[in-house]
Amino acid sequence: MARDGAIFICQGCGAAQTKWSGQCPACGVWNSLVEESVSRPPGALTTSRGTKARGLAFETLQSASPPASRLITGLEEFDRVCGGGVAQGSAILIAGDPGVGKSTLLLQVCANAAMAGAACAYISGEEAVEQIRARAARLGLSEAPVRLAAETALRDIVDGLKREPLDLVVIDSIQTLWSDAHEAGPGSVTQVRACAGELVRLAKRRGCSVILVGHVTKDGQVAGPRVVEHMVDAVLSFEGERSYPFRILRGVKNRFGPTDEIGVFEMGDRGLAEVRNPSALFLGENGERAAGAAVFAGVEGSRPVLMEFQALVAPSAYGTPRRAVVGWDAGRLAMILAVLEARCGLGFGTRDVYLNVAGGLKVSEPAADLAAAAALVSSALEAALPQDCVVFGEIGLAGDVRAVSRAESRLKEAAKLGFSRALAPVGTTEAAGMRLDGVSRLAELVRLLGDSAPDRSPA
Repeated sequence: MARDGAIFICQGCGAAQTKWSGQCPACGVWNSLVEESVSRPPGALTTSRGTKARGLAFETLQSASPPASRLITGLEEFDRVCGGGVAQGSAILIAGDPGVGKSTLLLQVCANAAMAGAACAYISGEEAVEQIRARAARLGLSEAPVRLAAETALRDIVDGLKREPLDLVVIDSIQTLWSDAHEAGPGSVTQVRACAGELVRLAKRRGCSVILVGHVTKDGQVAGPRVVEHMVDAVLSFEGERSYPFRILRGVKNRFGPTDEIGVFEMGDRGLAEVRNPSALFLGENGERAAGAAVFAGVEGSRPVLMEFQALVAPSAYGTPRRAVVGWDAGRLAMILAVLEARCGLGFGTRDVYLNVAGGLKVSEPAADLAAAAALVSSALEAALPQDCVVFGEIGLAGDVRAVSRAESRLKEAAKLGFSRALAPVGTTEAAGMRLDGVSRLAELVRLLGDSAPDRSPA
């Protein structure tokens, strides 16, 4: 039996239950319910009989006050993802895998903003102040006037921030904080929700911007209750493979700017360096293009980016052929293979298929369908695509190639990097200096590459 005033909180999804059970009824995770006492959070509304309600003070959409200002941090890639700078009084949650460089990025953001005149503070619950200083010295940021603190008690952090007029505060990380108003341990759903809520309220009242660092689960989702993502104004995902030096800062949610915007960084000895031309970074070295490679003209947020799709189709040595994909959706690959078999007569049932997006970038837009299909057909027929050719277009289940958005910006980016030919859906508007080969059916692409395939007839 549970004690009076106690509930059971699922540490996986944050659902509250009145009694304990071995499996959470909401998310199905086993052994995730933890008993927690019900207590009123700081500043909670109290009511009693006879209290008169104050009512609402409505306002109109028109406002005489100027729009909220933005803090320019000096890192253009970071400011781009935030929508042109960090909005005053906003709360931002940034999440990423351990060791991807979240702390390094935010220390650079604080240092650059502080050297530009902003009052910045970096509060860590995972490192001592001396460790932060050592990292700053390695990055060449020792002279930046950033206030440092190592603290995990929410009450002490809030009291300290109320005494200091600050423009930007970084909390690294939200999972290490604890509030004495709750009996749960640090990192629990109750503590994360309570600490995040109090810091968000502080940001709105004081007009300072707060950046919270969040951990991620093994499947890449932000750890803790999803309500934290709803509390904050922006959710940024910091992505990157450890085997690659490239890091992608991606906007997942943003109330003050566009979503799906990306910023590209390169990890080096001196920290994270901004990449102003990511298309040149994700493309391979200049030279003869091998069979199985196709350059995709994509769009990430507001930025056109060129990247290389690589495919390998080989005879299977086992009874069940392998299907492996890196950087793209495995379900999308299965659909493209099915369309190639059913509509174009290409057989993949006895062959292994491997697909990779070079550079460690993850692609999600449907416009990459035609580039993936071109790489697969090129490898299967051993026919290389032209060196100066880019590919984009969406593929339907009937084998038709459909138009995609922002084709003009894709072609302009390709022309800027020296490409002069494009395989694109029929009806795509031409761009100066680009030769367009319109494709209406996927079978046309197969015939085009089949004509250029080497002759395999015996001499």
